[in-house]
Amino acid sequence: MQNRNLYAAPRTNVTRGESTEDYGEIKLLSAEGRIGRVRYIGYTFGLTMLIAIFVGMAAALLGAASPAVAFGVGAVGYIAIIVVQILLTIQRSHDMNVTGWLCLISLIPLAALVFWLVPGTRGENTYGKPPPPNTTGAVVLACIVPVIMIVGIVAAIAIPLTRTTRSASPGPRFSNSSNAAADA
Repeated sequence: MQNRNLYAAPRTNVTRGESTEDYGEIKLLSAEGRIGRVRYIGYTFGLTMLIAIFVGMAAALLGAASPAVAFGVGAVGYIAIIVVQILLTIQRSHDMNVTGWLCLISLIPLAALVFWLVPGTRGENTYGKPPPPNTTGAVVLACIVPVIMIVGIVAAIAIPLTRTTRSASPGPRFSNSSNAAADA
């Protein structure tokens, strides 16, 4: 039996890790490392919009010369967006301490919400040190996503309703002279 005092103070290192050595490095275009939920939401939205705007402008400028070139630029941009999404999802999987192959769950509708809802592991895990605390920019980008989703849903509901109420609203009815003569 060990000779230890049950009432002695614990001998565990309980200092707060505030230094930058305690956090992993953020690598945007890499399949290694970890990325937290807020950064994942913000970076996927931000990088997707950045690539889409750049590709859209390039396709518009080059599309005037040849529609085939614009289609090619759009296809390359779409592939770039998919690659960035996969790389960020792999890093998010690593933060949950699971293999990057979990990113294939993104192909199942609504199953990808697991990357938004499941928290990452605290401290160091198999895939490296924890990601650094979120910056203000990452939080702002992550907060824009739900706002855009809600506005999109409201617009998708409201726009068709306004069109149907306009066409169904009773207005002044003018009779055609041929109909008036037939009624008489």
